[in-house]
Amino acid sequence: MSMPPSTERDLWVSWEQYHGLIERLGLLVHESGWAFDKILCLARGGVRVGDVLSRIFDLPLGILATSSYREAAGTVQGQLDIAQFITITRGTLDGRVLLVDDMVDTGLTFTRVRDHLIQQFPGITELRTAVLWQKGHAKVQPDYFVEHLPTNPWIHQPFEDYDSLRPHQLEAWIRKGVRTAYPDSK
Repeated sequence: MSMPPSTERDLWVSWEQYHGLIERLGLLVHESGWAFDKILCLARGGVRVGDVLSRIFDLPLGILATSSYREAAGTVQGQLDIAQFITITRGTLDGRVLLVDDMVDTGLTFTRVRDHLIQQFPGITELRTAVLWQKGHAKVQPDYFVEHLPTNPWIHQPFEDYDSLRPHQLEAWIRKGVRTAYPDSK
């Protein structure tokens, strides 16, 4: 199954491209020489990115749930909600922290989360940000990003099919063989 071509309005990303972007982000962070103690990813978009980076850097992973894209199968931004608690694999959130998400769109989430973290976790000595994509209209500059998207396209990430898939549809989905990225699992 092939993807539609990317345009100035729509960026289509395959699983292979997505994982390549995460690896390139890891390399950018590594080549910067910055030594950090923990990775904090923003759920949901930053979870896969944070998980892979946590494995590569062999560092504890924290997860902070945030949500603003809820309406219309996750395509309309609403009010930003930040979870009260952080889940982390080891220790507490302190020291030098790499904050990871999939993208900086307007920058509202990163700005609000940064302020929240500084207020709630005084043990954080340094906080840097890393994303796969930075959109052109972003009001903040992440410390690390792989691609700058000046035309602010909608990014069609490879997992977005799950936004509209419901449990009662799984049998037909599997039978149909939609998941071509895993040919042996049909």
